[in-house]
Amino acid sequence: MSTSHPHPERQEPPQHPITPRRVSFDWRETPLVWIPGEPTATHVINVLHLLLPAGERWFVKVFKEALPLVRDEQLLKDVKGFMGQEATHSVQHSSVLDHLAHQGLDTRPYTRHVDFLFEHLLGDKPPFGVPVPAREWLHFRLSLIAAIEQFTAVLGDWVLDADGLDRAEPDPVMLDLLRWHGAEEVEHRAVAFDMYQHTGGEDPARRGRRILGMAVTAPVLLYLWGWGAAYLLRHDPQLAAPSRYSLRAHNRAVRRGLLPTWRELGAAIPRYLRRSYHPSQEGSLRTAVAYLASSPAARAAAGAVGRAAVS
Repeated sequence: MSTSHPHPERQEPPQHPITPRRVSFDWRETPLVWIPGEPTATHVINVLHLLLPAGERWFVKVFKEALPLVRDEQLLKDVKGFMGQEATHSVQHSSVLDHLAHQGLDTRPYTRHVDFLFEHLLGDKPPFGVPVPAREWLHFRLSLIAAIEQFTAVLGDWVLDADGLDRAEPDPVMLDLLRWHGAEEVEHRAVAFDMYQHTGGEDPARRGRRILGMAVTAPVLLYLWGWGAAYLLRHDPQLAAPSRYSLRAHNRAVRRGLLPTWRELGAAIPRYLRRSYHPSQEGSLRTAVAYLASSPAARAAAGAVGRAAVS
């Protein structure tokens, strides 16, 4: 049941600490098209690797700037745990970009635009000298992160239960990366929202900025995703001929359960905009924590740490 949230204090604290985890992925055997026979589904999902390294570094940078505004000790702990998890995500997705480059797919012509977006258009100061006060610019960027995290929570919940991916027999290392990351997104799904609510001032300005954050985030993400999928398909050196992104191929992958439905993604927007909404309503924390306990990459990294400790 949803509850009202009229004040900036936290609504539902998590039931366990949010902490970064060691993981270890070996990409040597991962093919470029890691969902067999499905280049469109593969590269639509691969857009994550294009967006997340710069995006998650930006999350950490903005949250560092906002830390002095936090007056809740539990929220402060969770924010620091969130920052650690996001930094780890950035590193791991960057390693996938290196793997793509090693296989002949250079993503730099695309990712330099993503870097420009986060480093300059959404940097420490408003772009082009726009006269926005520093505190308001910080609030706006926090509202963007909260909106982005709404989608990452929805995607994380989807990938944990994506039986269609299992049936397609994808590369197990890539599937583990996606599910490990998705599980942590579900685990920390409320932190960015709580951070914004706590530091974003009073309503109606806080709610108006929350709406604006989603109004900016949703179309920009859709544009970047379509552009990224088209770039990857066009430049994949292992396809017989340069391929184009098409909605027909995308929707075929959706019907096979290889991608989330448009309805699943679109419904996340009005849900987020409800006054009573809180991200703790997204996904299953129990499912996420169970996967994090069984992830091959997390278990391999823990084993390596243990062997080092006794050697």
